[in-house]
Amino acid sequence: MLGPRRLFGTNGIRGVVNKELTPQMVIKIGSAIGTFFQHGNLIVGYDARTSGPMFARAVIAGLNATGCNVLLAGMSSTPALQFAVKNHKKDGAVIVTASHNPPQYNGIKVVWNDGIELSREQEIEIENIFFDEKIRYAEWNGLGTNRDLPGVIDDYIEAIKEHVDVAGITKKHYHVVVDTANSVGSLAAPRLLRELGCKVTTINANIDGTFPGRLPEPRPENLKDLALTAKAVGADLGVAFDGDADRSIFVDENGEIHWGDKTFALVEKHFLKDNPGEKIVTPVSSSTLVKDIADSYNGEIVWTKVGSITVSQTMKKINAKLGGEENGGIFYGPHQSVRDGAMATALILDIMARTGEKLSNLLGELPKYFIEKGKVECPNEFKEKALEKLTEQLSGLNMNTIDGVKIWFEDDSAILMRPSGTEPIYRLYAEAKTEEKALQLVKEYSSKLKRLIHSLQS
Repeated sequence: MLGPRRLFGTNGIRGVVNKELTPQMVIKIGSAIGTFFQHGNLIVGYDARTSGPMFARAVIAGLNATGCNVLLAGMSSTPALQFAVKNHKKDGAVIVTASHNPPQYNGIKVVWNDGIELSREQEIEIENIFFDEKIRYAEWNGLGTNRDLPGVIDDYIEAIKEHVDVAGITKKHYHVVVDTANSVGSLAAPRLLRELGCKVTTINANIDGTFPGRLPEPRPENLKDLALTAKAVGADLGVAFDGDADRSIFVDENGEIHWGDKTFALVEKHFLKDNPGEKIVTPVSSSTLVKDIADSYNGEIVWTKVGSITVSQTMKKINAKLGGEENGGIFYGPHQSVRDGAMATALILDIMARTGEKLSNLLGELPKYFIEKGKVECPNEFKEKALEKLTEQLSGLNMNTIDGVKIWFEDDSAILMRPSGTEPIYRLYAEAKTEEKALQLVKEYSSKLKRLIHSLQS
């Protein structure tokens, strides 16, 4: 939802097509982006949504009007377009996508010359140009040009293969089931896997912007068909992507769906075995499992606020080579410091091939945690005050306040309480070695929060 003097949310600009986001508005956004890039050379691409080509043309009109030259990559995954920016040494990219949102949404991601989405400071510059009417249109003889940019997917697939042992994976003849949510994950991942010697079974692989197979967010409740298929065909692995294919959720050979913390921790473990002492960047919402692996394998955790752009920007700032999120985002710096679903899939297969182990065994060796979630209503005007009071009340505990309040306890349990950026609530995430303990933490801290918020209102 777009707010007053805010265009960008946690991850780009998003809105319902022709209600919150109209072609006229997108032309103006394109012109504001073009003014920011000052006659730059930009790549434009889009995901599978029905409104993608329409909004891509609107963005291009806005960019051309301010003197920017456009290379049109067409329909593509977000990580393939991000790689293309670096590969072709362009000034940036504008990607028309609403990622995991339902089909009635679309949006815009803006990428800098390193392939990483813009920093919040750069987003504010674009917002100021947009709201303060500071768009600088070019003269009639200074308009931008357009040309097609072929081969984006080809280059991207070849780049991923450079970071894994292709021969080692090929020898194993893995069978992989791929669920691409009827979107752009279909363009690279199945082909990449075949080039890695895998037998590939696809579901929801026909491109269809109405997303008839499942919603584009790869949540466990949306992935029952993938789990059943992986088990039924005797596959070694199942993988599901979101709408723009930068996130991946994995299913093991038994048809069990694993949330992103686990597969990230597996990649982290093998990365740290090869690269001891490296920094691992992850949001404070990630499981303690990620910290346990870092402690066991001589890594250093750098906690960030929730949001993939924050992870990418932090990796860039401290020159870290690995980042990850609990929602299935893996950021592999040697390839690119952004979420990349196809790269993550290749890394998982590489680990399976190197160890000779099944995915269920590899994940079964990791420390186990039970996760429980809760929410407490809190009017937006009390969110900040509640956070201050909560921090005061809990001072003395092992705490991190980078994004809400996260507390780690001596029995390896933890709880995160953070205000939602989109709703008038606080979200609670508890984890512990037993389900009972995790439930107890949610109950106990929900009560604390409710009392605190009530006292602020009275």
